[in-house]
Amino acid sequence: MNRIILADNQAIFRTGAARVLALEDDIRIVAQCEDAEKLDGAIEGLRGAILLVASSMRVEIKGLLLRARAAGSRVILVIENSEQVAAEIAVLLDGIVCRSIAGADLLECIRSVGAGQRYVQRSNVTSMQAADVGARVRDRLTPKEMQIVALIVQGCKNKEIALQLGTKEQVIKNYLRAIYDKTGVSDRLELALFTIHHRVLAEAAAKAGTMIQMKTA
Repeated sequence: MNRIILADNQAIFRTGAARVLALEDDIRIVAQCEDAEKLDGAIEGLRGAILLVASSMRVEIKGLLLRARAAGSRVILVIENSEQVAAEIAVLLDGIVCRSIAGADLLECIRSVGAGQRYVQRSNVTSMQAADVGARVRDRLTPKEMQIVALIVQGCKNKEIALQLGTKEQVIKNYLRAIYDKTGVSDRLELALFTIHHRVLAEAAAKAGTMIQMKTA
């Protein structure tokens, strides 16, 4: 079992990633940390875990690595899409991935690091910022599609989505095919990760989710 300590100061990404990873039988989120103090406590109390730590936490990496090694834990750093990691730091990390990593690749990274291997995502950095990508995708989606995206991020299955939206499961499947085409992903795991890793899209999905809750309350 790959035990994950998820550390990210951006709540929507942290909770969304936790829901996505929780779908895997061999991966378990054992702690979520929004600040350095809670992360330190989790490292000490949950030894032998894999730390999935966002660079936005602004944690001093060398110190983090020393504490993690002492606890028998490994560290995967999640960086922003255009962010660079100094070579002397990169070689010390067990894994480095971008926020926009595809779902299948993130799972591969976690499993590789869990098996004692090193994983560094190789990606071509473009000039387009993640916010621009998220905004473009948001603008392509209809209000109904955005509601479905919101429920996917919450971990709902097609049947549950159909019940909440008052329609049939086959209709939801049809919507999902259109959503996959518009977002460029291939499955619900990638869709959830894509959404939570693009702030503009994640905020739109959160708003759509709130509207659903208001209607069903």
